[in-house]
Amino acid sequence: MQPFVPVAGVPRERPLAPPVRAALGPLAALAADPVATDVFVTPDGGVWADRGAGVEREPGLRLLPEAARALAVGIIAAGGRHVDEASPSADVRLGAGIRAHVVLPPVAWAGTAISLRLPRVDRVTLAGWGLEPAVLAALHGALLERRTVLFAGATGSGKTTLMAAWLSAAPPTDRIVLIEDVAEAPVEHPHVVGLECRQPNIEGAGGVDLARLVREALRMRPDRLVVGECRGAEVREFLAALNTGHRGGAGTLHANSLTDVAARLEAIGLIAGLPPAALARQVLSAIDLVVHLARGADGRRTAAIGRFVLDARERLVVVPAEGEQG
Repeated sequence: MQPFVPVAGVPRERPLAPPVRAALGPLAALAADPVATDVFVTPDGGVWADRGAGVEREPGLRLLPEAARALAVGIIAAGGRHVDEASPSADVRLGAGIRAHVVLPPVAWAGTAISLRLPRVDRVTLAGWGLEPAVLAALHGALLERRTVLFAGATGSGKTTLMAAWLSAAPPTDRIVLIEDVAEAPVEHPHVVGLECRQPNIEGAGGVDLARLVREALRMRPDRLVVGECRGAEVREFLAALNTGHRGGAGTLHANSLTDVAARLEAIGLIAGLPPAALARQVLSAIDLVVHLARGADGRRTAAIGRFVLDARERLVVVPAEGEQG
């Protein structure tokens, strides 16, 4: 497998709206760094950043416990939510795609923890990733032939970004309905409808989950239905939609390796009330291509592709696509 890299031409600074910059406080400069992908505050007050070669500690930057807590509360408030001892964790989107997650004591027993996932600054294209020719050809073929693709990998492997690059190359006449827990896929296309989950309020009311958004999306006549991450009951609605004429869509899934994708889907299917046999039949007819992305300790990313088949026990497995492994 060959590594793939982002396109060149990164702007000098990630643009931050004044309210977002104010909410991020001492983390704003790191969040504006165009090559940074993640920023963390650990319970001891240390600040860490990942610029593509692994997480590194920021020298000379340390937050006192009271300052870290105040920063966490302010970040979540800027995203329209509330966090305190009664509700000690929250996940919000800031501005044009910064994903912020915080956990307060007593859940984070050693101290406040803050995690920022930063959106890409440069435009991402399929050609610019340096994919193995066979992988690139398979993705282009899937796009033209309206085949459904599942992008898998660990956190930070690039699956959401590659999926966005793939969708951005879709014909401009296609209507893309994109459903995400927290909006972060940078799809550049003239016709995208983005739907984002909403967490319940402090009284436990008003929540809108992925499963409901999938059902809503089906009423919007999508040409390409996309679920940002399959992790629970929404997989049932997603597979049902793909098996009723909604072809050419995509989804992402956390999985450690290409061969682990099937087991991960089975586990999610059980959450959704789908036994392995029923899940396998739906997946076989709904998902045409699996792309698994991995990121090494040095930041180099690799891609491998496969397809779903049934094994001798009629269980779902993924095999490398013949002649199409990166």
